[in-house]
Amino acid sequence: MLGITNFLFVPANRPDRIEKALSSEADLVCMDLEDSVPPSEKDAARAIALEALARLASPRLALRINSLATSAGLTDLLALATADTRPELLFLPMVQSAAEPRQVASILGDDTPGLIPLIETVQGLRNADAIGACPGVCALMLGGGDLSAELGVQLAWEPLLAARSALLMSCATNRIPAIDVPFIHLADGPGLEDECLRAKIIGFSAKAAIHPNQIATIASVMRPTAAEIAEAEQAVAAFDVGGGRAIAFNGRMLEAPVMQRYRRILNLAGSCAN
Repeated sequence: MLGITNFLFVPANRPDRIEKALSSEADLVCMDLEDSVPPSEKDAARAIALEALARLASPRLALRINSLATSAGLTDLLALATADTRPELLFLPMVQSAAEPRQVASILGDDTPGLIPLIETVQGLRNADAIGACPGVCALMLGGGDLSAELGVQLAWEPLLAARSALLMSCATNRIPAIDVPFIHLADGPGLEDECLRAKIIGFSAKAAIHPNQIATIASVMRPTAAEIAEAEQAVAAFDVGGGRAIAFNGRMLEAPVMQRYRRILNLAGSCAN
């Protein structure tokens, strides 16, 4: 997940959109077998996704299967187990407990992709510490649509702020990135920019997109700015000159915990530049 600040969901039953999405500036393209694919097209979408993984062989191509609580999800998982090519990242929807990522790892074995559980229910949020601690889990994502429906609130910033904060705590506990829910108002560019900034400020590393037109805004906000990079470089240099002891820097105190944020900015900047 290092270096990924944005990614685009595309329905796996639309092969034309998959290749178009890969030609975009998205850090990652996630073929979706779940919400965007109607039940009658699940089998066809699965075949298209597995063919695309093998033919395109792109490290930027990820996959979201159906929930493991459904027959479609179990079929997705078993098909992936016998596929010649697997994605580097596998999104797991509606994860409620640590048993689900463990089940995936047990079936896929040593070649299990990096797992990104979607936390989309109150139960999943309450179990997020344990879910994030499972071997192979490399990030957690907030699934705001289902969670807002369960809570009976709008899919908006304020009603889901407590859920966002709880997810961030679980990710911090496990030292893995947190991914924010997509912004669903496609024509509201200023609203997207504002929500990205809010997400970045409270600690989210990436934000999902549901339309290619959202990618540029998400990337410009979520990636480290030139000013942030310059400040981090100066802080690291000053801290190193000080021998790793607490020192004053630009009117602020630098000490080891503070330096973790600056080094994270530089690591992310280096990954985004590659």
